[in-house]
Amino acid sequence: MTNVLNVEIDALQGGPADLPQYEGKAVLVVNVASKCGLTPQYTGLEKLQERYADRGFTVLGVPCNQFLGQEPGTAEEIAEFCSATYGVSFPLTEKVEVNGEGRHPLYERLVGFADAEGHSGDIRWNFEKFLIGRDGTVVARFSPQTEPESDAIVTAIEAQLG
Repeated sequence: MTNVLNVEIDALQGGPADLPQYEGKAVLVVNVASKCGLTPQYTGLEKLQERYADRGFTVLGVPCNQFLGQEPGTAEEIAEFCSATYGVSFPLTEKVEVNGEGRHPLYERLVGFADAEGHSGDIRWNFEKFLIGRDGTVVARFSPQTEPESDAIVTAIEAQLG
């Protein structure tokens, strides 16, 4: 399996996001958007961050504007929205494409992993989730509709944290 965390990607507000710093941790990678029906999932994502951060876990939000233009903002607007509206404390990367010819290398490594229903390939919508294990490999994929605090996600995170 390929280590997902040795891909270069910038942080939302510039400079490298330094994904290798998360090696040895469990990471929930989520393509996020500010103007989506699923945007309230930021609340659950932040609760996961607060609940598990001290046990070696982080959420990593990856803004994407490929689904009906639901993340149109600048880096500053996205950061302000996430902080002011949802109190987001987890890291956010630069806005990227998750599908198509411009798919970011991070998502090139993620999309081959299938979820529990057998879906692999293209990201279906905003808030699709990938759990990266402590060794940097994908261990689970969850549909956009799966709530962050669902039993399936919590159980998968806890299994990685031991």
